[in-house]
Amino acid sequence: MKKTSTKPKGATSYKETSFGIIPRSRLLKLELRGTMKGLDFIYELLKKDKTIKITPELICKLHNVSFGWIFPDWAGKYRTIQVTISGKEAPVYFKIPEMIINLCEDLAERLKHLPHSESEQFITEMVKLLAWFQHRFVFIHPFVDYNGRTARMFTILLFLQYGLPPAEIKAETGADRKRYLDAMKEGDKGNLSLLENIIGQSLAEGLEKFLHS
Repeated sequence: MKKTSTKPKGATSYKETSFGIIPRSRLLKLELRGTMKGLDFIYELLKKDKTIKITPELICKLHNVSFGWIFPDWAGKYRTIQVTISGKEAPVYFKIPEMIINLCEDLAERLKHLPHSESEQFITEMVKLLAWFQHRFVFIHPFVDYNGRTARMFTILLFLQYGLPPAEIKAETGADRKRYLDAMKEGDKGNLSLLENIIGQSLAEGLEKFLHS
């Protein structure tokens, strides 16, 4: 029998974690720490190898490093239930391993065809590539939760690999989250321009900070 996750009103107020059942207000702080753990992991990887390849194993490892200490039962493991996200059903769970393999292979091939970093088209094409990757990753929805955060951490990894600043893509709360979700919904229709705008703006802000630091 297929299981479908639902989120009735108030369902996200409390969650069961390795620290017990805690309120959303406390979980937000843990999520932030988890994201920082993930970014620290990325920085350490890049110190050892600037050309590290995004693989299914690395995707699961980053998710586990970031959130496994909060949710040890499922973090870093592909979901095994069917879920509905923003009113639409995510791909069936048993196709996730194959879809993630294809995503990684597709990403590697697209990266080969990026313009040279000194080209005028480099930033534009990089932003388009990252918008495609983020949307596809979230569409596949490989994990029970924190798919968007994981996709954005990998975006930072790719920024750094290609000599760009680790631009922060704001998508966690309030108007920023609504804008990001609206961009994802447009992506579902084949229009990635809103997501490209968000990533491009974040990168521009990151470059501005870098130039004035």
